[in-house]
Amino acid sequence: MHLRLTEEQKMVQETIRKFVEKELIPLEPEVLRNEIQGKPSLSKEKIKELVSKAKAAGFWGINTPEEYGGANLGQMMQAIVIMETSKSFVPFQFGGSADNILYYANEEQKQKYLIPTIEGTKKSCFAMTEPAAGSDTQRIRMTAVKDGNKWVLNGEKTFITGGNEADFVMAIAITDKELHQSSRGREGVTCFIVDREMGWKSEYIHTMGEWGPASLVFDQVRVPEENILGELHKGYNLGLEWIGFARWIVGARAVGAAERLLQMAIDYAKERETFGKPIAERQAIQWMIADSAVEIEAAKWLVLNAAFTLDQGEDNRHYASIAKLYGSNMGNRVIDRVLQIHGGMGYTRELPIERWYREARLWRIYDGTDEIQRLIISRNLLKGHIKVGQTF
Repeated sequence: MHLRLTEEQKMVQETIRKFVEKELIPLEPEVLRNEIQGKPSLSKEKIKELVSKAKAAGFWGINTPEEYGGANLGQMMQAIVIMETSKSFVPFQFGGSADNILYYANEEQKQKYLIPTIEGTKKSCFAMTEPAAGSDTQRIRMTAVKDGNKWVLNGEKTFITGGNEADFVMAIAITDKELHQSSRGREGVTCFIVDREMGWKSEYIHTMGEWGPASLVFDQVRVPEENILGELHKGYNLGLEWIGFARWIVGARAVGAAERLLQMAIDYAKERETFGKPIAERQAIQWMIADSAVEIEAAKWLVLNAAFTLDQGEDNRHYASIAKLYGSNMGNRVIDRVLQIHGGMGYTRELPIERWYREARLWRIYDGTDEIQRLIISRNLLKGHIKVGQTF
């Protein structure tokens, strides 16, 4: 067992870290100004510039298979990269990738959707959540009814990340009501690739953070038979695979943000004085820093374990839930401490802490709430799917 990064992984980590420090962090004041004014965080021109620099750095398609022009560095490397890029709140990701379930597309679909998505000429989103169906996916109500060689979709999806910018959506809909009910939601639903031009509409949902999810409305949207992704009535499994992959990613984001913020707290504690001494010499501050460091380190290894398990071709859903649950809560605790250490200044918009504070609260909700992660973890243990002490 090797508990250290390889030299190659360290090199990639350092390269990404320099990219973040040089290209992303300097843009934070601009992003804050734009968001306060209700403008997009970054202009399209600035995003194109960053994309060009990312390609030049050699990290386009970090985890995309080589046959599609990617680097295929694996999930461990993906976790490390996300931890580093999350040290800035500038909304940028190294591109050249696509949703994991889009690789289930047939050859014709790959040419029309997968490859353009990887190349960056098309944007996708995934839609499963509905107004009455969040964690309880059995309550999905959107239907798809066969009419000739097309399916007619009706219903609404909500809190869809990227839904306002997407050119197409991978939407889950009921295609066999009886099968859906008898299987308790696990069958009878199908995943459809639906182009925006087919008629679905989106609108922004305003949240306490800068995350801009969408509400998608399908009103008699006609979708060709050939746009079914995967198998008919088997879309639920694709949904689980999409959600499962995303969960440990949330933990990685929390680790990166928490590391950046903890360093801000350490630097501030050395400078800020009360009653003639830097607050870094106060035990109350020291303990907040120590507790934060311990929790960040623990979350980091949980995330890396989930990523490593996936790299081995093993089922990582249990470990992904653990990484998501602990990581997202850790992030919230650390950001709260960092704000407390900064006092009144931490609560102002002059510093980025309050922005992270608002964003971090979402981590405990999307891609499966805390309660759902606890349900999954306890059920796996109680039913014997996972044995205590089985992690390694």
